[in-house]
Amino acid sequence: MSVSVTTRQVGDVSVLDVAGRITLGEGSSTLRESLRAVTVVRDAKILLNLEEVTYIDSSGIGELVSGFTNLHEMGGQLKLLKLTKRVRDLLQITKLYTVFEVFDDEATAIRSFH
Repeated sequence: MSVSVTTRQVGDVSVLDVAGRITLGEGSSTLRESLRAVTVVRDAKILLNLEEVTYIDSSGIGELVSGFTNLHEMGGQLKLLKLTKRVRDLLQITKLYTVFEVFDDEATAIRSFH
């Protein structure tokens, strides 16, 4: 199973609910295109819900970092929500856990943008 991304708005925050495997090829390109679609707005606020992500490889991590960097350069913000143990462990191993703001509760994450 590859990745699927659904987008919903909570106020001025775009919440991307990601499910499946974020891997080299279709998975990472789907995530990239989904992020691009919501970053067209300057100062975009994006919350990536990774609760249903079963696996992420180095290309998927690269897309997270790329999305974070692109948004930051445009004055926007990218935050992560509900990391699975596997994704959390991978971010800690790669020392990226400290780069992203990570939340376990959506309401708290939404409030953190304001």
